[in-house]
Amino acid sequence: MNVPEIDCTAAGVDCAEVLAKVWVYLDGEIDAAAREGLRAHLEECGPCLRHYGLEREVKALVARCCGSDRAPETLRSRVLASIRTEVTVGADHTTVTVTESVTRSVSRD
Repeated sequence: MNVPEIDCTAAGVDCAEVLAKVWVYLDGEIDAAAREGLRAHLEECGPCLRHYGLEREVKALVARCCGSDRAPETLRSRVLASIRTEVTVGADHTTVTVTESVTRSVSRD
């Protein structure tokens, strides 16, 4: 993604950080505290808000144009079978990778 150079720290969050996380924010894959920080920044920073609006429109356009396309079942099966979960254990932050069997369906927003 081509991130424009905007330099401010509205709401205590740097523009570069906001713009790097726009897609995670749009997809709702961000924790509540980070979401609130980004939302506050967007309310105060016009350039970031414009960039966010552009990315939101791109996402909506892709959903309208490609929303009914479904991945081939063999691809879906391979992707779902390869999903892994990382679990941090103990004070030494040892990381263990566990393969999960995924049986739920994946929905689109």
